[in-house]
Amino acid sequence: MRREREDLAPDAVDARLGARLVELRAERGWSLGELAERSGVSRSTLSRAERAEVSPTAALLNRLCQVYGRTMSQLLSEVESAPALVLRAAEQSVWEDRASGFVRRSVSPPHAGLRGELVEGRLTAGADIAYDRPPVPGLEQHIWVLAGALEITAQDVRHRLDTGDCLRLRVWGATRFRCPGPENVRYVLAVVLP
Repeated sequence: MRREREDLAPDAVDARLGARLVELRAERGWSLGELAERSGVSRSTLSRAERAEVSPTAALLNRLCQVYGRTMSQLLSEVESAPALVLRAAEQSVWEDRASGFVRRSVSPPHAGLRGELVEGRLTAGADIAYDRPPVPGLEQHIWVLAGALEITAQDVRHRLDTGDCLRLRVWGATRFRCPGPENVRYVLAVVLP
């Protein structure tokens, strides 16, 4: 949902997400400068994301989630409507980071208090996303490849997953998701809070 032109009105999800980011920072009494120091993201980038002038990348949201102690799904669920027990496919929130070739579908019904969640991820061939830290240290992840191939590096160990393979790990540090191609990859990510 990244906007190419700055003169376009903010996307509704980006606007709600920006407002929630402002609330989270205000709840802690932090200035933009303090948040920049804690997250390693520039003040200008944070300001533009809070004002919904840009659609945040997956890497930026990951850094903010780490600072605020939330998973990405928790943060995104906080900008959605009231929680539901069943979430129909047509109603599932889809977020796209076109710059990195990453599409993320929140499969689980959103709820701020959830401990486990399912996410569908898609990466285009050649896409490479690096996260410098997990949103929550010790986060448990199960990555099940539905189609294509996925390389995941965690704790300096690279794992290659092909269709049908599943990797379980706890995330303590940097991770990298890469689609070696030649096809795109589609996978399920099950996330469990520690």
